[in-house]
Parts: sequence; C-alpha cells; structure tokens
Amino acid sequence: MKVSTRNNFQGKVKKIEHGSVNSEVIIELAGGEEIVSIITKTSAENLSLTIGKSVYVLIKASNVMLATDD
Repeated sequence: MKVSTRNNFQGKVKKIEHGSVNSEVIIELAGGEEIVSIITKTSAENLSLTIGKSVYVLIKASNVMLATDD
C-alpha cells in the first residue's frame, strides 16, 4: 500500500463504540499512545473492524487547532 499522507501510523483496534450512525474507534499505537477516530458505522462494518485488528491510521488535515482557557 502506498499513500500520500505523511502522517500515517500502524496500530491495533483497542475499543469500538457503535452509535446509530457513527462509530468511535480507539486505536492503540506501538508506544501505547491512542488515537480516536469517528467514522461512519457503515465504514466500520465494511472494514470488518474488531478488537485487536491491525489497522493503519492516516491523518490528512488542512488545519489542526488547539485552544486553552488562558
């Protein structure tokens, strides 16, 4: 697999919470860090996501914003 995204990681599915439309998927990376992704429930089903399944996390964003209360 070749992709154009520079921010790509491999991890394992740690947790899946299905809603009526979307699914929240928590991916654990090799170092123990976690990335949370909200995808459609249909996409989660099409990818056959299960706990422990190895997946790639691809991040392509025009803007990543941070804020504080200060």
